[in-house]
Amino acid sequence: MKRRSREEEREQRITMEIVVDAYTPEEQAMGWYYSLEDRLHFPFVARCIAERSISPLRVGDEVDVVGMAPEAECQHEMFVLIPWERRTLAVPLVQLKGIAMDDQTRQVIEDWHYWVAQGYEL
Repeated sequence: MKRRSREEEREQRITMEIVVDAYTPEEQAMGWYYSLEDRLHFPFVARCIAERSISPLRVGDEVDVVGMAPEAECQHEMFVLIPWERRTLAVPLVQLKGIAMDDQTRQVIEDWHYWVAQGYEL
């Protein structure tokens, strides 16, 4: 019996658990949002792996991720909250790689990175 590859397992998980019955970009965004909200265990430590013009983070910065950004901010991309200069700031999840977290949190972050890398958009 052929063993499924890690990517096949990831595709199956994303299709059957995250974007199941989501036909529009809005439905897919909500599938991702609620999956991340349910499966990410906050707080956790992450490192910036890519600079973005909409974010103050630089590659190598380590941050504490304390929650999901409000649903309204996540209609086209997933954002998480970090403490930043006496306030809480939303930054793109795709810009972060977790470095201190549980396995479930790691998996769902990796699933999001994979989905974005495959060219899927919300």
